[in-house]
Amino acid sequence: MSESFLHYIWQCQYFARTDLRTTNGDALTIFHPGVRNTHAGPDFPQARLQIDTMEWVGSVEIHILASQWVDHRHDTDPAYDNVVLHVVWKNDRPVLRSDGSVMPTLELYGRIDETLIANYKILVNSPWLIPCVEQFVQVPPIIKVDMIEKATSIRLERKTQTILEMLKSNNHDWEETCYQLLARNFGFRVNAEPFLMLARTVPLKILLKHADKLLQIEAFLFGHAGFLDDMKGNDDYVNRLIREYELLFNKYKVSRARLSKAQWRFLRLRPANFPTIRLAQFCVLIHTHRQLFSKLITATSANQLVELFSLQQSPYWKEHYHFMKKGKGEMPSMGLESIYMIIINTVVPLMVAYGKQRDDQEMIDRAFMMLQEMPVESNTIIRQWRKFGMSAVTGFDSQGLIEMHDHFCVKHRCLDCSIGAYILKP
Repeated sequence: MSESFLHYIWQCQYFARTDLRTTNGDALTIFHPGVRNTHAGPDFPQARLQIDTMEWVGSVEIHILASQWVDHRHDTDPAYDNVVLHVVWKNDRPVLRSDGSVMPTLELYGRIDETLIANYKILVNSPWLIPCVEQFVQVPPIIKVDMIEKATSIRLERKTQTILEMLKSNNHDWEETCYQLLARNFGFRVNAEPFLMLARTVPLKILLKHADKLLQIEAFLFGHAGFLDDMKGNDDYVNRLIREYELLFNKYKVSRARLSKAQWRFLRLRPANFPTIRLAQFCVLIHTHRQLFSKLITATSANQLVELFSLQQSPYWKEHYHFMKKGKGEMPSMGLESIYMIIINTVVPLMVAYGKQRDDQEMIDRAFMMLQEMPVESNTIIRQWRKFGMSAVTGFDSQGLIEMHDHFCVKHRCLDCSIGAYILKP
């Protein structure tokens, strides 16, 4: 038995409600179970019920054992003085309020259908990454679609909160926040953190002073990323970068918390995805587009954004995948699939965050519409869902499926999932 399962049982009222009585024998009638509280304090505030002849409005607290009321120190916490009913799986001991009066308690043991308990155990103990894989086919399509929409909204909301926290740390500078967010996502999953660290140590406002000279932007970023450390040779481009970086570093006295080469990952990456190539592409983006934040949030279509990100890196990085290491052929510019990932993970949540801050529903709606214009992502998670019969058509769908996998299925949060709730419904 788990507390989250009891929360689910109470919220849905999935227990025998005939002749309900407290452990003291008082008749109990439930008019409203309350509203689930995901923050500190009692589990279900705003409950309305009747005990014996008295009607109560207050909170319901849920535990597996009644003794956990004392174990969790609720007996000394004033926040729990408004609890009107203690719901437990087993009543192992009487519970008293802080004023010494007996806490009305409802024991659920013996009142929950054994089949419901068995189905719950099957889900939480499933060896599959998708716990409900064996029951999945029984779930109506409308339930699955509803969960995808719910998961996508949750995912966007979490990304939005991350952006707003980043904005706060940047003194509410949207341009700087956009720059850092883009940098992190140019690193994709493997090099996201060093890219973000680099953007935080080299402010955008400094780069914009040299935005008309691509070589200086490259020098500043490659130098501060640690790629120019101990670099020697007859490569003219490298020598120019070193000279420019030394001048710029001494001029601006930027943070000395430079990165090192060891922080960048190359292993198991194709040359086109090397951080050196991605950083060269990022430099061209800063060089080409001033007022980048404004251009991103005012975009009206995915095609417009694809065109904005379709840039060729400088000539050196068309031939090289690393310093002084030439490729067998020309190094490609950022591919369409990578651009779509940048739009999904940067532009869409950025538009939602800005729209929420400005109370601009039109911008939020445009962001959601743009996500629906994106093609479905191609990764192991989406391929796994397809094996189980869950199809995805757009980027909106794939974002929902990724969220379901990472934050519901893997964590066995079946009780918070519409699909899991349908399977468990008695």
